Amino acid sequence: MDAALLLARLVLAAVFALAGVAKLLDLEGSRKAVIEFGLPAGLASPLALLLPLAELGVAVALIPASSAWLGALGALGLLLLFVIGITYNLARGRKPDCHCFGQLHSAPAGWKTLARNGVLAAVAGFVLWAGYEGGGAGPSAISWLGALSAAQLLGLLGGVVVLALLAGQWWFLVHLLRQNGRLLVRLEAVEESIGAGGSVVAPSQNGSHVHQEAEGLPVGSEAPQFSLSGLYGETLTLDALRSSDKTVMMLFTDPGCGPCNALLPEIGRWQEEHANKLTLSLVSRGEVGENKTKAQEHALENVVLQKDWEVSESYEVRGTPSAVLISPEGKISSPVAGGAEGIRDLLSYAVGERAQLPMLPHQPQTEGQPCPNCGKVHAAAPTMPAASGIGEPAPEVKLADLEGTTVELEDFRGHETLVLFWNQGAASASRCSPR
Repeated sequence: MDAALLLARLVLAAVFALAGVAKLLDLEGSRKAVIEFGLPAGLASPLALLLPLAELGVAVALIPASSAWLGALGALGLLLLFVIGITYNLARGRKPDCHCFGQLHSAPAGWKTLARNGVLAAVAGFVLWAGYEGGGAGPSAISWLGALSAAQLLGLLGGVVVLALLAGQWWFLVHLLRQNGRLLVRLEAVEESIGAGGSVVAPSQNGSHVHQEAEGLPVGSEAPQFSLSGLYGETLTLDALRSSDKTVMMLFTDPGCGPCNALLPEIGRWQEEHANKLTLSLVSRGEVGENKTKAQEHALENVVLQKDWEVSESYEVRGTPSAVLISPEGKISSPVAGGAEGIRDLLSYAVGERAQLPMLPHQPQTEGQPCPNCGKVHAAAPTMPAASGIGEPAPEVKLADLEGTTVELEDFRGHETLVLFWNQGAASASRCSPR
């Protein structure tokens, strides 16, 4: 019994010590997490400091036998507060970033987070129950260590080192998978789209069947909350962007994305021309200086920076540039529009220049299926003749090169030739993958 109690206390102490130190090393992230959980912004800074200090105090109190019961009481109280906060947000359809272990591990709060805190609360309850029954909360960890022989101490130290190495390896693998998760998802989608004979069933403009996973959150669902830093040290939240009771258009960009950079001049004009109808905010990432230079060059406003892709992931956005509309009530009011043309069409709808939400490329529709925009069933789009098949003669090509010399495909007969169709101005209509 004593060994079980001591082990339970040591586990709780290690968890709370790690969480407290990690939060102290990332106070800004802790402050944002407090806001995302729905607490007033004015309390964010003091709570971001008090919470990790409380966790460290609990960890210290759990070590000596004399204060272990009070430490377990504090641990149970904090864990129950976490459970209540997570449950409240999940019930409202929100998944704020828990920031449980600072930058070591931070992910949207969900049922797994709730279950983890529930298990730890049960462990703290076990220690409390043992102390309340009069048997004490177990032996002192310090005296227990002092009673060990040199060989036992070396074995214990070796076990701790092995556990630390395993934990570090686990964290590295989780971090690696998280960084490359989007690429894996895209590869799986490509594998699923492999048709008979090894051909890829790709999106097309001629009405042919398209295998394509829907992108973005369902229209009408609650828009995920966020609290991000601006270019000048300010903090912008979704609630702040909605405060003017206008539709919010969130544009997901990246400073290293060519199509995004090509679209920036238009975005600056949109913000000026449609300010009375629409709040347009850019969600970017990367260095503040690089983003600030681009913002000043194009007179951009409401530019916020995500650390990695956490906001893009919460909105299920898979590429840049992309855009989505959020109603004044905080609901998703459009599918995700990808690429410059899709974003222009979405903007036209948002400012009232077109009556119906555009059919976006990532929303394939087949005959007999309800339209995701109006709910009606439309006839399938007419098909166009397919391109030349494999083995058929290639169409004749006769064009002038940059020097004015006529070049014919016939000139390359007898050699394997790759014909690349390229448009210098087409970059703004494409998208970049975030990974």
